[in-house]
Amino acid sequence: MSKRLIIHIAPKKKGGAKDWKIAKEGNKQSIAVFENKEKAIKKARGIAKKQKPSQIKIHGRTGKIQTEHTYGADPRKYKG
Repeated sequence: MSKRLIIHIAPKKKGGAKDWKIAKEGNKQSIAVFENKEKAIKKARGIAKKQKPSQIKIHGRTGKIQTEHTYGADPRKYKG
């Protein structure tokens, strides 16, 4: 089984017109930057669905993870 791709959607540290980024876990460089969170989520979902197994972690403005979505094999023991 291949290693799980984890993508984070988080606010950029320096706010601006485009202030939501998507990045692979462990990489400092962003894959892309968007003007709003919804567009960033849509792009990240597309990437995650093409590269299973994968997971997206959606952060809030404070940096805390709000939601996680898994594509492909779920790492949990029980579905839910």
